[in-house]
Amino acid sequence: MEAEAARGASGTYPVDALEDDLEGQREAALALAYYTSLGDRTRPSAESFSLPTGEQVKLETSSVCFCTVYRDEPQHKILVLVNPRDTKTVVAVYLKESWWSTEDVLRTADPTREGLMKVQSFGERIVLFILNVIIFGRLERKLDEDDMFFLPHSVKEQAKILWKSGAAVGFYTTKLKGSLCDSGTGACYLLPVFDTVFVRRTHRRQGLGIAMLRDFCETFQEEEALGVSHPISPAMFRVCRQFLLAYPEERGRLWEVEPPGAWDQRINIWLQVQLQEAGLPDGHTQLTNGKGHEGQSLGGEVENKKSDQ
Repeated sequence: MEAEAARGASGTYPVDALEDDLEGQREAALALAYYTSLGDRTRPSAESFSLPTGEQVKLETSSVCFCTVYRDEPQHKILVLVNPRDTKTVVAVYLKESWWSTEDVLRTADPTREGLMKVQSFGERIVLFILNVIIFGRLERKLDEDDMFFLPHSVKEQAKILWKSGAAVGFYTTKLKGSLCDSGTGACYLLPVFDTVFVRRTHRRQGLGIAMLRDFCETFQEEEALGVSHPISPAMFRVCRQFLLAYPEERGRLWEVEPPGAWDQRINIWLQVQLQEAGLPDGHTQLTNGKGHEGQSLGGEVENKKSDQ
């Protein structure tokens, strides 16, 4: 028997219907019950899920697994279906008692979801997870290169999703001034920091990275200094350069920073641009590699912002 993928037949997609499940507790219980039923030997013959290629994936315990949604709260999990030919690639997610393809999880039927919108509901957290861990982490990374990667975000991560024409096409996250740098220290960020950013391949070179950096600066327009998380990838450095060329008023307050962002942990990005163009050392060696927290993943914009404008 073939299990039809849910495709918004009721007029909504998961992100539109999971507004009231802030903790994901109901979804977790339903997913666990479904997973348990897959192991029931009295259950009728296994259903299957149809991939876009036409290949059928059997819905059985060997083809599904639970994924941890948040880095800091492992008890929050979602049930996913993996590709039998590549068990690290997720092809569908079990939500609202149905299987949804990963692409449909990123869709919305709400016309008001357009542009950059703050992540608030559980449904939006799932979209952030899919973009971060599944789309970027597995499908749209150059795995043969020494590329940066994102860890799963914190349950309280400050993030905005970029919605365009009914689909989530990117995101960026922010470390707020005064928030803890990590759970192992009492140090707090001394300035807001533009932390991780990603745009899907099909939407690159359209100025979206610059638009997100602009949104970040406008969100904290009262702050004298703003940070961009170290290390900045070459692609993200190009975004910063294009942004500062377009918005010269921001040149004095945008800094590459290591947490918590004290003055000896900052380098002015516009100064780095000028030094690079002059063929001089750009000062990167003044910043150490820190502790490798997920905020050092600005390469998530990956090779996509060479000249957005």
